[in-house]
Amino acid sequence: MGVKKKARRLDPELSDEMEEEDDTSRPASKPRKVAKEHKDQLERLQEKDPEFYKFLQEHDKELLEFDAEDLDDDVDTDMEDADMQLDDEILGQDVEDGEEKPSNNVITTAMVDSWCSSIRENGQLGAVRSLMRAFRTACHYGDDAGDDSSTKFSIMSSSVFNKIMLFVLSEMDGILRKLFKLPSSGGKKETIIDLMHTKQWKKYNHLVKSYLGNSLHVLNQMTDTEMVSFTLRRLKFSSVFLAAFPSLLRKYIKVILHFWGTGGGALPVVSFLFLRDLCIRLGSDCLDDCFKGIYKAYILNCHFINAVKLQHIQFLSNCVVELLGVDLPTAYQHAFVFIRQLAMILRDAFNVKTKEAFRKVYEWKFINCLELWTGAICAYGSEPDFRPLAYPLTQIISGVARLVPTARYFPLRLRCVRMLNRIAASTKTFIPVSMLLLDMLEMKELNRPPTGGVGKAVDLRTVLKVGKLTVKTRAFQEACVYSVVEELAEHLAQWSYSVAFFELSFIPAVRLRSFCKSTKAERFRKEMRHLVRQIEANSEFTNEKRKSITFQPNDPAASLFLEDEKKSGASPLSLYVSSLRQRAQQRNDSLKESSVLVGENSSIFGAKPLPASDDEEDDMMDERGATVFSSSWLPGSDSNAKAPKEEKNKMKKKTRQQMRKVALEEDVVEDLVLSSDEDEPIVDSDTPSSDEDENANPVASQEPHKKQKMKTLQRKMYDKNLQICRRKMQNRMQRS
Repeated sequence: MGVKKKARRLDPELSDEMEEEDDTSRPASKPRKVAKEHKDQLERLQEKDPEFYKFLQEHDKELLEFDAEDLDDDVDTDMEDADMQLDDEILGQDVEDGEEKPSNNVITTAMVDSWCSSIRENGQLGAVRSLMRAFRTACHYGDDAGDDSSTKFSIMSSSVFNKIMLFVLSEMDGILRKLFKLPSSGGKKETIIDLMHTKQWKKYNHLVKSYLGNSLHVLNQMTDTEMVSFTLRRLKFSSVFLAAFPSLLRKYIKVILHFWGTGGGALPVVSFLFLRDLCIRLGSDCLDDCFKGIYKAYILNCHFINAVKLQHIQFLSNCVVELLGVDLPTAYQHAFVFIRQLAMILRDAFNVKTKEAFRKVYEWKFINCLELWTGAICAYGSEPDFRPLAYPLTQIISGVARLVPTARYFPLRLRCVRMLNRIAASTKTFIPVSMLLLDMLEMKELNRPPTGGVGKAVDLRTVLKVGKLTVKTRAFQEACVYSVVEELAEHLAQWSYSVAFFELSFIPAVRLRSFCKSTKAERFRKEMRHLVRQIEANSEFTNEKRKSITFQPNDPAASLFLEDEKKSGASPLSLYVSSLRQRAQQRNDSLKESSVLVGENSSIFGAKPLPASDDEEDDMMDERGATVFSSSWLPGSDSNAKAPKEEKNKMKKKTRQQMRKVALEEDVVEDLVLSSDEDEPIVDSDTPSSDEDENANPVASQEPHKKQKMKTLQRKMYDKNLQICRRKMQNRMQRS
């Protein structure tokens, strides 16, 4: 600033030229006449103030190393002339003398076509600048500042908007790479850092910033999922340029994380790929923001779980685990902090022992965080940078399982045992989970006969706690016992090839036999006996091999015991576990209520064949883009969206009313008492009604509809009671 002020006092003309040279947002090309005048002014400055000239040599050498040939490049001059010519055509074709050019002009399809053809055929920079000004106007259409008189262009039709957006998103990355002489794809942060010190960057960085900034603005305005997905796919090719604009980079990360967590269809996948590409190419510039941001976004989207959202949460968890693998040392630092936060919450629950403290642990947000870090340990547990986290995470999960040891929290305990089994299998470390499972079998709720009836099937994957009445049902008892058998067999099967399997399985086998004696349910006794027989068979399998060994228990050769059999999966418990997995899969499929989800809305991938090459994929993307950008949507225009929204609201209201009616009918049927075939009809259908009564009392006109509805309910009740009687007869015949 001091240099500019002193130059302004010495020579006003020189100061103006210096400001133009320093402003990187203006084109750097100048006519030869201006360049020569600028050089003469620098020579006069050397004569008038040698001290200041010497100061400029020390601090701003580039200003004095002025070469008219560099500034008067023929290509840049042609581009500038083309730019001026195109601007003249826009601002008023063949404007007569004495007429003032209009300050605000509408962009037409012919103008956009001429710019696109000039860029494709001749690569004219003037056409690029004109198109980028039109692109900015398109992205800011409908904003409060959209009618500013300083703007050169305006857009009035959706077809022009679609044409501009499609061309810029498809071609701008290639144009910028040719302009800066970069590879056609890819690139690293170091490449952009080196590029920022070149004259090319000073001349044309405003094009990069305009492209990325305006694209970010229109992303915040878009509402169509496919349109956002296509825009992000195209912007991903230019993600490396964000290394030069840290503020834009942070804004992009925030927007992408929002789309990743809440988007539907393919948008979460596209957003995650964009985020992962940023981490790979920019490295330390965005790793911390991405790791913290994606963990927070995951927590915000996993407060509740049901059968519909279960696989969406699993998808988000897999994305977080995949992103952590980009840089494991950095991921370890963040994972250590987040796991420590979970440990502090659990410690407070053990110390305070209040409902509020327990609730902070026994909620979906906490359990899903444990699931997330379990997946991370399973993925990177063999890496030395991540393996130390396995022990504290195991301690936290064990503490959560023992915090409130009641039957109502059986689903949560089973979930914790499942996580511990996964960690043990991935790290090849023994974790004593058998006691957690066997303690469940000894609780009185599973040994008493069910007093709550059969009950509805319980999906233990989607609940953490069940009601008091559910605990007393037969369905809940069966789900718990079968899950205990599956997890215990899974745990023992991991060590079915160990030389110490007999000692390891002795106590579980004893307690399972004790459960067989105490339980009165034959189906449970049958299940436990089958598991005990498999444990005994596996003990014989390992003991036969133990007779021929010569090494000591602490010898490293013990880890190679039954190595060949382990690869082939030949142990009795391994074969038994495979059958249990099939049974569990069938049970889960019967409880599943939705198809595979990626976003909040269902999305089926793989329906179309994969492209054979990158060129074919680009062609497919261009076709999708042309399809997407063919609507009447414009940024900030709500008029087109009002009518569909009103129709959607009406349809939603009708659907809700219909669902309420159906629910009411179902509730009435459920609450009706069993009746026999000899019961008399509730409503007399032959009751006469006159027209006078209908006119006098409007309610009387609705009696036929009520009668018909009662008949329908009576018929449903009769059919349901008949089915229940048949089931009871079948059960009695089977017992006898």
